[in-house]
Amino acid sequence: MNKLKLKKQLQEFFLEDLGEGDITCGLLFPEEEETEARFIAKKSGVFSGMDVISEGYRLLSEYCTVVPNVKDGDVIKPGQILAEVKGPASAIFGGERVILNLVQRMSGIATLTNEAVTALNSETTKICDTRKTTPGLRMFEKYAVRCGGGYNHRFGLYDGVMVKDNHIARAGGITEAVNTVKSSLGHMLKVEVETENFEQVKEAVSAGADVIMFDNRTPEEIGAWKHHVPGHIITEASGGISLDELRHYGKTGVNFISLGLLTHSAVSLDISLNITGGLKDELTGSLQAEIRNS
Repeated sequence: MNKLKLKKQLQEFFLEDLGEGDITCGLLFPEEEETEARFIAKKSGVFSGMDVISEGYRLLSEYCTVVPNVKDGDVIKPGQILAEVKGPASAIFGGERVILNLVQRMSGIATLTNEAVTALNSETTKICDTRKTTPGLRMFEKYAVRCGGGYNHRFGLYDGVMVKDNHIARAGGITEAVNTVKSSLGHMLKVEVETENFEQVKEAVSAGADVIMFDNRTPEEIGAWKHHVPGHIITEASGGISLDELRHYGKTGVNFISLGLLTHSAVSLDISLNITGGLKDELTGSLQAEIRNS
């Protein structure tokens, strides 16, 4: 992740939650009082977000130290200690919810992406995301996709050309749209065209598209149409594809399968922050002993 952007966004998130300060901590703990806590996995999955923990607590207090026990992309198990943090109680409690919300969200996306990559089980076709991300969280969510073994589609409207159905209708056709775009576009950007039938596929090829998306098409349709797409053109399948269908789409030989569900339907992974020596920490210690003895 971009460290400057990470810092800026974390500052905004903390300001939203902390406002003028944590009333509860301010009343309970002296400003200099220190404490220790652990981030604990409560479910199995793929972890993502260690920079959020480290940079987040660094922003809240220069006296906070974070010891990571896992890396982004690692498979984690219930009861596993993911990171340990030590510092002022006000900082540890003050950053808890923002940091947990982000790390849980990112780890949920990384876990779902890993499930998709496993379900596809292909060395040639890649899983990628879409722009169907949570506003304000795109950097975090797309990074989490990479942690899960997936790839990123364009980050926004600014870093790639995709000629979609509405563009085609307004421009007067695929050929007109592609010609207009390519007449002004620099050589560093590719042009992707969304197609919905065989005639559009043929027109996109003739127009000089760099990438052709088969939108909301069956594996059988894509398999038949792909034979008419030259090898130098990248192909992508997209549109309502479920995890159960990935193997079928992979057999078509497309280069990419883009899945909006990776970011819009991922369930946050259950992770908690336990104060060292507290009741929850004691229960975690018992669970870890059970894991070691099993």
